[in-house]
Amino acid sequence: MHSVPLVNSGGGQPGPGNAGWNGARPAANPVLLVRELVKEYKVGDGTVTALRRVNLAVFAGQVIAVRGRSGAGKTTLLNLIAGLDDPTHGLVVLFGHDLAKLSERQRTEMRRTELGFVFQAAHLVPALTARENVEVPMRLAKVARTERERRSHEALSLVGLAEREQHRAPELSGGEQQRVAIARALVHAPRLVLADEPTGNLDSHTGHAILDLMRNVAHQAGIAFIITTHDPAASAMADAVYDINDGVLTPGQR
Repeated sequence: MHSVPLVNSGGGQPGPGNAGWNGARPAANPVLLVRELVKEYKVGDGTVTALRRVNLAVFAGQVIAVRGRSGAGKTTLLNLIAGLDDPTHGLVVLFGHDLAKLSERQRTEMRRTELGFVFQAAHLVPALTARENVEVPMRLAKVARTERERRSHEALSLVGLAEREQHRAPELSGGEQQRVAIARALVHAPRLVLADEPTGNLDSHTGHAILDLMRNVAHQAGIAFIITTHDPAASAMADAVYDINDGVLTPGQR
């Protein structure tokens, strides 16, 4: 579990499991495999079932949209995929690793190096520039300054904000702030991005542009995306659509 530069600048091929932006990763095996996933919570003397025998496979470069009302189980599913919570029953295999067999330290390392996260709110630090916000995960990983600057510039260029990298968060529009958040999620070249209602705070035009951006990144860079959403536009741009109702995940119609 390790991160790589955004661009494969060396003479050799990217190592197994990670590729530079210039080549999509092979899709022979799913980056995520979920089997018969059940999540139950004890509430007083009773039990609430948040997920009911969920099955899902996601491949490199694939965009999956998961639709459902609030409380249907979307965020619970993302938390289990990320190893932030444990299922009551079932299996989550992420990048070939059974999460149940990993220590919390190993899960944390996988989240830091192999997963990207985008949320409804951009969660930018107001006092920092766009580039500095993108650099935050690399600072935590103690990446050298010159490497941080190079990767953050490339990530911001990828989302169309190279000319805005010195602007602080309050100087950016809502759509630009969300683009910065996407750049931050992509800066370590993850294999899977989990996006929880990424267009929920945006107008329909800006939200559509953000969805198009994520689809283009997925298809060009071979990064898988799982997007939970209420936005009908997500169904039109996704490679596969699922509906989740009362914890049951089923294939959906566009």
